[in-house]
Amino acid sequence: MILGHAARLFAEQGFEATSLMDLSVAAGLSKPAIYNYFASKQAVYDAVILETLTRLEGAGRAAIRPADPPAVQLRAFMWAHADTFEANYHGFVATLVGFSGMSQAFRREAMLLRDAHEQRLREIVALGAGLGDFRDADPDMVARAVLSMLNWMARWFRPGAGKSAGEVADDYCNLLLSGLQRRPFPQ
Repeated sequence: MILGHAARLFAEQGFEATSLMDLSVAAGLSKPAIYNYFASKQAVYDAVILETLTRLEGAGRAAIRPADPPAVQLRAFMWAHADTFEANYHGFVATLVGFSGMSQAFRREAMLLRDAHEQRLREIVALGAGLGDFRDADPDMVARAVLSMLNWMARWFRPGAGKSAGEVADDYCNLLLSGLQRRPFPQ
């Protein structure tokens, strides 16, 4: 409950402009009640980011079935990322905007979660290239491109307005797998 309200406030107002008094009003709790769970506003912020990244990494892990072909795994990964984004919209926006503002004590844990999520995507791309399903491309570059598309949605996507985040991810996946051109690019 506290983290949900905090995520919304941090996403809408930013870390600096959000006070613990704002959070106590939004959560319907006294400031001492919040201090019962968190030592500071920074601790609340760190917890929002860690919770968001934990959900994201878990969703990506749960979505992948190793027996599926790489294209199916890629689509499942992208849907899981997008669905997690939409379901945790404010936490995701606060995370993407403020990740660099995390305290050092929790930054390493957050980076491990982020890196595990990204590595899963790289492995899908490498598997697809290794099997000949995908063209030979640098898995790091492809992963950065996919995550850039998905994460940039935080700048323009609004839940409940048009397509779902998963549908957008599906469009992105189709674009990646099929490309834009109907015929090969002349060399």
